[in-house]
Amino acid sequence: MLEKTTRINYLLDFYQELLTPKQRNYMEMYYLEDYSLGEISELFQVSRQAVYDNIKRTETMLESYESKLHLYKKFEKRAEVIEQMEKTVSDSAILKMIDQLKELD
Repeated sequence: MLEKTTRINYLLDFYQELLTPKQRNYMEMYYLEDYSLGEISELFQVSRQAVYDNIKRTETMLESYESKLHLYKKFEKRAEVIEQMEKTVSDSAILKMIDQLKELD
């Protein structure tokens, strides 16, 4: 479950602007703020099932965006390459540039 939560949080980071405000609210409350379905349903005065359905549809949308755009996959690959560079480079100027690359993500 933790792995799924981490993945969804990253997908939210990359694709949240493509979601409606309601989808974004539900996902942030559920995945980032750790609200339960019941708590979200009370706040928005909708059924627990409505919240669940919205979250599941939004998860599917996020995965669909990722399958087309691959932003998370590219992010992971960049992180791997940067980590490998840090391990093999000893020049301080290059290490400084690596730090700058890390700040971009």
